Amino acid sequence: MSSRNGGGKTRVWIAAASAARRGELERVVQEDSSLQAAGFATHLSALAQRAAESRADVALVDLAEPDPQIAVTSLALQQAGATVVVLVDDPGQNWIKQTLRSGVLGILARNSAPAEIHSAIHAARRGLLLLEPELIRELVMPSARPAADTDFEILEALTDREVEVLRMLAEGFSNKEIASRLGISDHTVKFHISSILAKLGASSRTEAVTIGVRKGLILL
Repeated sequence: MSSRNGGGKTRVWIAAASAARRGELERVVQEDSSLQAAGFATHLSALAQRAAESRADVALVDLAEPDPQIAVTSLALQQAGATVVVLVDDPGQNWIKQTLRSGVLGILARNSAPAEIHSAIHAARRGLLLLEPELIRELVMPSARPAADTDFEILEALTDREVEVLRMLAEGFSNKEIASRLGISDHTVKFHISSILAKLGASSRTEAVTIGVRKGLILL
């Protein structure tokens, strides 16, 4: 997918508190020839405005510790047309959930390998979610406990075909591609997606995929 400025590279805005960390992440971005470091920010409060001005495609945010402001920043960046990948260590479950609800499409450890960061950026650019395996287990395992009745209700509410469509959404397929693969009409695909959003209480395809990951319907 080309960048919004019409070029062939994905423009990545890097946010990190220290100059050393910004330089390190710039080198990581430049190791992938399809990525371009578009600019830098030192804190979240300035990130959304500056990334919007630069027409960034993805914001790569490095956090020394979980910061609740990332949710507000993520929403602002989405309005500007950019997706968000966060590098952070030891985030709590509540922070993870809040961050995912805000539309962040990647959460990795700060010491993640360059290839993992590249994968997260490319996934976010396509509207897909990438999480550390440990974070996925932390989010999914509670839904398997008998006390989580509402989780079971959601799992049972989706039909097999709806789960199939949801997983295709997670893989980035368009409505036409889903219709072709399943041998159904575009109208039927739209009906399934509307039903999925309603049953999961999601307002968008991305949010539905995020909920699907949390509920164990989608394995990354």
